Amino acid sequence: MSDSLPLRDRYLAFIDEIVETTLKGKISSVEQVYQMLLKGVSSGTGEVFELALSDRLAAAQSLVDSEKDELKKAKATRSLRAIKTIENQWQRTQEQNKANNAIASAVQEITKNAGDRLAALLRVIDPNRKYPLNLQQLQQLAKSLQQVPENQEILQLSEGITRGLASWQRLSDNLLGWMYDQNRSSIGFGGVPGENGPWASWEKTVNSPLIQALFHTLAMDASLSEFAQQQRFITDSDWVELTVVLQYLQRGLVNWFDQQAYNVKAGSKLSISTFLTFAAIWNQLANGFVSITRYNNASSQVLLQILRNFAQRPYFPLYGGIFASFSGSYLRDALDYLDEPLRQAEGTQEKARILTLLGYSQRAMGQYDRSIQFHQEALQIARNAGDRPCEIANLNHLSRTFVATENYTEAINNSQRALILSRQAGDRTGEANALVNLGYSEVMQAQQEQAEAETYEMAINYLQQGLKLSEQLGDIQSKALCVSSLGIAYLVTEQPQLAIKHLEDGFNTAQTSGDLYLQGLNLANLAEANYSMANFPRAIYTGCLGMYLLNQIASREWRKPAALLTILQGQMGAEAFNNALQQHRPKIIAVIGVDGYDYIPQLLEEYKQSM
Repeated sequence: MSDSLPLRDRYLAFIDEIVETTLKGKISSVEQVYQMLLKGVSSGTGEVFELALSDRLAAAQSLVDSEKDELKKAKATRSLRAIKTIENQWQRTQEQNKANNAIASAVQEITKNAGDRLAALLRVIDPNRKYPLNLQQLQQLAKSLQQVPENQEILQLSEGITRGLASWQRLSDNLLGWMYDQNRSSIGFGGVPGENGPWASWEKTVNSPLIQALFHTLAMDASLSEFAQQQRFITDSDWVELTVVLQYLQRGLVNWFDQQAYNVKAGSKLSISTFLTFAAIWNQLANGFVSITRYNNASSQVLLQILRNFAQRPYFPLYGGIFASFSGSYLRDALDYLDEPLRQAEGTQEKARILTLLGYSQRAMGQYDRSIQFHQEALQIARNAGDRPCEIANLNHLSRTFVATENYTEAINNSQRALILSRQAGDRTGEANALVNLGYSEVMQAQQEQAEAETYEMAINYLQQGLKLSEQLGDIQSKALCVSSLGIAYLVTEQPQLAIKHLEDGFNTAQTSGDLYLQGLNLANLAEANYSMANFPRAIYTGCLGMYLLNQIASREWRKPAALLTILQGQMGAEAFNNALQQHRPKIIAVIGVDGYDYIPQLLEEYKQSM
């Protein structure tokens, strides 16, 4: 190309040259075209080249469409095909330029943040960014960071990324092998500690001592907080390696589960379970690193990135399923982290959904004032963002929390508003939950006021409507709440046999939905119902399980079954009580394991000492 020609004419001639070379058979691959474009198009002149390419593409298409002579038409078609190859490879160069610019920008952001380069790195690799880095770009980032002169801190980050990607490469080849282990009856992260679940399987796959120790801790169901506390000599390189491995594990599993179109409910349920499992892991790591501020903050940062990503999913559970035990500084860090990225219009909906999740978690733990605060803030944000399902969900959650505080007027008010809005919006899940919460609120208010039987009948009718609707929808979480609430209503109205029927159904359904809080509540209420029928062995079995599960999620409500079990122990005598407990040992172990069973007497003793 002659440098004396105007730029547009030079690029037209350049395109013609590539087309002619292609027609002569001198170009054997698209890679050659790509390399020619890299050399032939000057930096900052891409728009001029694109205009020239568009002109040649339009002219070639017009010639193909209008040419009648078959030989000339065939040549024109080959020319058009060559120009389309140029167009495709030009798009490839643009993508590469974007990637190069993103990496250069990432390196700049990390190097300029001398105060906390770890936090800067986490912002750079945040999956919630508009253009998140892919695997190849992360590898390139590690190489680019290696080029930063004489900076040991940045070199540690680069080394951590490289080691993390190497460990992930080994894991990715065996990501799902644990699902096909012999005699494995379920897919998930639970099970008996030490068995061939995912963590034990992955532990055998990796070479990194730190990652092996982490997976071993998880496989044995040991404390991750204690694991983190023991990492006294951990370096930035170690921490980044751990982060990269956990992040890619989580994303790999979620991507696979999301693609299980043959079983949408199982796929989304397993995706939800994965998000919640890894959120819990990072929460425990944050707790464990409490004495190392930068790793504590960084763990909290990753946790919030996971929750933000989770909040954008269509299957995000607005009606339960997580127990995010934030407290004190963790809670403040969470909300501070959310404020900045969620100030933009597109982010407010995410914040409302995360606050919904936090509010539900706080109610499960008995932090009712904080739960109400979160749900009220989420309600306002969802309303402003036009997220009607989230708005309705928070009205429903407020109703449930107000029942817990015995403010039945507000509970009824919020459930009625949820019912009206859900019917206006056609939100059938919201309607099912509103019917249940309205019926439940009215049952509890009637009990307080010692109302006539007709009052209970009307309230129970709402509960039955909600149950029918949830069954029609196939909504497991809503059904679990419905049958649980009906069971409590029958317990309140002194119909223990009906109560037991619905509470057992509620427990089984809550197990299917994976909601530990509802499982624990159903068991606690089953203990009360069985006690009222003098079925003491069954009351001990359900009471012990309910007490343990509620305690495990830090719910204050574990004390309710503990109180009943203490009464039973006094009435039966220690020996008869222990014999009844021993009788149910196999069934209890099947749910909470040997360690859980052995912990039951300790929990009862803890309750007695706190009385």
